[in-house]
Amino acid sequence: MVVNSLLAEANMMKRLDHPSLPRIVDIIDNGITIYVVMDYIEGESLDKILAEYGAQPEELVIGWAKQLCDALSYLHSQKPPIIYRDMKPANVMLKPEGNIKIIDFGIAREYKEQSLADTTVLGTKGYAPPEQYSGQTDARSDIYALGMTMHHLLTGIDPRTGEAYAPVRMWNPEVSEGMEMIIDKCVQPAAEHRYQNCQDLLYDLEHPELITRDYKRKQKRKLNCFITSVILAVVMVISGVVCNIVSTRMNNSDYETLISTSTASSLDDKINNYKNAVEIYPGRTDAYVKMIEAYQDEGTFSKQENDDFLAVYNANKDQLDATSSDVSELNYIIGMLYFNYYTENNDGDYSFSTRVQKAYPFFNENYQSATGFEEQTMSDCYYQICSFYKKYILNTTTVEEASKENYDEIFTVIDDAINSVKDAGAYDQLTLYNSVFMLLYDQRASMAQVNVDRQRILDLYDDIYKRTNELTVQKEQSKVLQSEILDKYETYKEAIERTYTNIEERK
Repeated sequence: MVVNSLLAEANMMKRLDHPSLPRIVDIIDNGITIYVVMDYIEGESLDKILAEYGAQPEELVIGWAKQLCDALSYLHSQKPPIIYRDMKPANVMLKPEGNIKIIDFGIAREYKEQSLADTTVLGTKGYAPPEQYSGQTDARSDIYALGMTMHHLLTGIDPRTGEAYAPVRMWNPEVSEGMEMIIDKCVQPAAEHRYQNCQDLLYDLEHPELITRDYKRKQKRKLNCFITSVILAVVMVISGVVCNIVSTRMNNSDYETLISTSTASSLDDKINNYKNAVEIYPGRTDAYVKMIEAYQDEGTFSKQENDDFLAVYNANKDQLDATSSDVSELNYIIGMLYFNYYTENNDGDYSFSTRVQKAYPFFNENYQSATGFEEQTMSDCYYQICSFYKKYILNTTTVEEASKENYDEIFTVIDDAINSVKDAGAYDQLTLYNSVFMLLYDQRASMAQVNVDRQRILDLYDDIYKRTNELTVQKEQSKVLQSEILDKYETYKEAIERTYTNIEERK
């Protein structure tokens, strides 16, 4: 049984490729002894760091948790998903340069959707969630263990001692309220009350300051709803169901009025109207879409506007039906807003990498769960582009660089997307063309280094320029995008030519 378990772990890990997971290089079985050749991981485990230094600073713990989140997300995205099931400080190695590695995959398993219970009860008491001892574990089980790991790192209180759980700030008042709320949500006894996936958890870890604002808004809304319910109950006793019908009609009328732009002239007025509409029907997507269209009409989406939008979106995300095509459409539109308009300041400055990073969670959510909505092909294309960036450009924990074959793969994705979008509306075509323009320009030096064919890039530029120039556009945001692409054409093309020439001369 031990031999089979060892081989299962080794073979499972051999097909994994993530900077926070050790590589299996080879498995040698000479009939007497089995040798597993794997990465040597230099550093110390987090439990030893806790034993020597005690509770760790919040900033450090958030950085480690984000890396762990990314690694777990990668495991959960495998087909079938791999559930780690033993997250704890002792199984996390801190390397000298500050990156982390997850070790000991002895109890990881592939998730079988039809299985009602795991065949073995494994894990570490205190870190393992309730369902790990009595039922089927899934991605949310790893989220629970990660929450307990963060709790231990921030407080120094080992959950294996049997000490009753208490929020982190009761042990360590220096921890932020947002971080405390994140951990409390991770370790909810009922899996349905936790974060449902690592992408949502990772987002909150990157924006803990928004959590408290959203939470207070939700609590205020709950109080308002309670007061309103009491008043309505009294009125219902007096007036019967007629009042409910009138109230619904009034809400419908108010909602439609608020999402109509005829009542607002400035961007701020429009956004305020749409926020008020969300308060009426947080589960409908119309008001969110209107907010996005308003930002698109302005031609920019600043960090401040991003924070305002996410405060509304995150506060009401639980009200949106993640399985509906309307929500998939909304995710696609939000992703496109980041991809084309996000700026880091009021001067309009931006980096394409930042735009990709902001857009990724929304395209990823569609890629993982959406089926059959109108823009799914395009959404999946943007997911592939974002994933390429996330793996080779945005990932600071590895020195892995994109090869010529990797660029060839992304070119194939782009070619398919351009062919599929040719019958779409002008705006959908232009957003893709603009994204490809920025990708090629941004990656010109890396592509030249690995000998991606220069002419292929220039031919693609020429093709996009021709397609863009031939489009007849009416909407203002389409005109802006078309003008931006045409204006950038000569500058970007010259920059690519110059980069290739310089690198070829150095070689």
